[in-house]
Amino acid sequence: MRPFASGRSVVLWCVLLAAASPRSVPRPPAAEDGYDLWLRYRLVDDAGRLAQYRAALTHLVVEGDSPTLRAARDELSFGLAGLLGSAIPGADSVRRDGALIAGTPATSPLVAALPLADDLRRAGDEGFVLRALRVRGRQAIVIAGNSGAGVLYGAFHLLRLIQTGTPLGALAVVGAPKLRLRLLDHWDNLDRTEERGYAGRSLWDWTHLPDSIDPRYRDYARANASLGINGTVLTNVNANAGVLAPDFLAKVAALASVLRPYGVRVYLTARFSAPIELAGLGTADPLDSAVRAWWRRKVDEIYRVVPDFGGFVVKANSEGQPGPQDYGRTHADGANMLADALAPHGGVVMWRAFVYSNDVPTDRVRQAYDEFTPQDGKFRENVLLQVKNGPLDFQPREPFHPLFGAMPRTPLMMELQITKEYLGQDTHLAFLAPLWEEALRADTYARGPGSTVGHEIRGLAGVANVGSDRDWCGSDLNQANWYAFGRLAWDYTLSSAAIADEWIRMTFSNDPRVVGPVKAMTLASREAVVNYMTPLGLAHQMARGHHYGPGPWVAGGRADQTSVYFNRADTAGLGFDRTATGSNAVRQYFPPVRRRFADRDSVPETLLLWFHHVGWSQRLRSGRTLWQELLSHYQAGVDTVRWMEQTWDGLQGLVDSERFRRVQAFLRIQEVEARWWRDASVSYWQSFSHLPLPPGYEAPAHSLDWYRQLRCPPDPRKPRCDALTNNGTP
Repeated sequence: MRPFASGRSVVLWCVLLAAASPRSVPRPPAAEDGYDLWLRYRLVDDAGRLAQYRAALTHLVVEGDSPTLRAARDELSFGLAGLLGSAIPGADSVRRDGALIAGTPATSPLVAALPLADDLRRAGDEGFVLRALRVRGRQAIVIAGNSGAGVLYGAFHLLRLIQTGTPLGALAVVGAPKLRLRLLDHWDNLDRTEERGYAGRSLWDWTHLPDSIDPRYRDYARANASLGINGTVLTNVNANAGVLAPDFLAKVAALASVLRPYGVRVYLTARFSAPIELAGLGTADPLDSAVRAWWRRKVDEIYRVVPDFGGFVVKANSEGQPGPQDYGRTHADGANMLADALAPHGGVVMWRAFVYSNDVPTDRVRQAYDEFTPQDGKFRENVLLQVKNGPLDFQPREPFHPLFGAMPRTPLMMELQITKEYLGQDTHLAFLAPLWEEALRADTYARGPGSTVGHEIRGLAGVANVGSDRDWCGSDLNQANWYAFGRLAWDYTLSSAAIADEWIRMTFSNDPRVVGPVKAMTLASREAVVNYMTPLGLAHQMARGHHYGPGPWVAGGRADQTSVYFNRADTAGLGFDRTATGSNAVRQYFPPVRRRFADRDSVPETLLLWFHHVGWSQRLRSGRTLWQELLSHYQAGVDTVRWMEQTWDGLQGLVDSERFRRVQAFLRIQEVEARWWRDASVSYWQSFSHLPLPPGYEAPAHSLDWYRQLRCPPDPRKPRCDALTNNGTP
């Protein structure tokens, strides 16, 4: 109705917008949904550093045309366009200073002519060389490898350096993986459900494969290649024989074709009873000639459709899964049958050492060692025994598994759990690199001091936390565990702090106001979870089945699947005696470790109750009684989560609003549930100790009976416990 006035308002608004320039009022970060992970490739925000990068990277020369080299070229083009603000032109020669050259000696005359022979020898088959040097009289940066995969890994490493603000002028890096096998294990079922998955449905859309290829598959491959992960196990260890049928193998082949250019080989889980279920044989006995012939034919069939198939992961005679012991045979008999079928093709068998006997043992944690060490040296060369980091089951803290170092004639690999089955699942912040670092750096003393677990293994497998959720992992901060797994699989000597620093800079910002606080939160988070869940070496105190929330009172059914079996709480004290006066599980470790764990004066107090039954009023090395020390740890866990909440709240405006709100909401849940863990656990232990809480200690919000009746979560796929937040009745 008043066009002139409206026009005047528009002019005034434009003037106000111009006045509010980025120089005077910083723009808030643009909203992000988490899909890009650590491969965000946002414009370098340091003007001086950006100018240096632009001068050093004027054009791109990639010599060679394999699918993997094309993937490297595409990633460099895409990544540098985002980081530098404009596309870097391709070229077929070194035209001026600032060339970026990538290739192998076999595909690139430029690379072959450079003095890189010693570096390439150190890099090995999969490694890379990054060098700043002169090429044909021009200043250049070179990415070289002995294979296309090496060049691809080098390309991602160069992009990582730029993302984290590293100068390139004196670039001289030789990168090589310390482990041959670096795999993600997907506990995914053929109906797209996931076992212990907290990030939506399975990535693999079997219904629409092989004809429809989800673009996420390529981005999944890119994310893995950026970390050097070179294999993926598509299916659950609780295996379904159907994946070996011809129609499913065609689907597997379609996935393999997407992953192959990124150096990611496909593996499958093999159900031991597949000859019965798929071919109608009357037995799956590994020494039966018809069974062995069936597996040879099946493996040949797999390699016809997936020529670079990696091999099988097998869970046998554990938790009801079929296996060779059903026929009176050994694990070696079963593994060797499959290994013989795979050997002509270069495939491997990863035979899991996670076993449950039919009878409840004296001590659950002794079983794998007792069952497998007598078979050392009886496995084929292409069999690897896949051993969990600890002797129980992916707990917030365990001692390292005694099998490491105990089987010198059998190749071992370590299995870690990236998905947080026992550590708060999708909502609780728990950065797991410190947990894995503890295991990898533990000294077995198998060949004297310095025989660390990392030196004892040939590969690393991680139970994936990846699903169909837009952010891949169920929460933005859970992505850090996927990242950390890949970095440690490449180089298990990296520190948790260095990995966290990289991930934060690539995922959020190089701004020190963000890096410092988020790094502090991340590195403190795992110990916080240990404190409010299982302090001082307690283990397996979670609720039954879904393992979400506290359940130290869980009893009934099979004893070694209950909490009371592991905590051994009574009026005298708490903890599982694994010394010579108890189950003697300490005998499975080499003497220096055995003596340390068996002695109350030398056992780490972080593992005290794992190895010792301790009286409630006994004094610990801190001078406090066990009761006082337990209370202190539970409270410290809650206090740390409250501090993490406050720290994150202080980042408002520095982190994009979408991710800021999601993380903030999950930290609120974590604080409520940390109090739940503390209050339920303290109430239960107090029913045995009959000791009072000290003055000022936060008393439980409800009675022990209230916590015992609480049934959470209502939806095990997305755990929450609403009764805790609305003070409702259980």
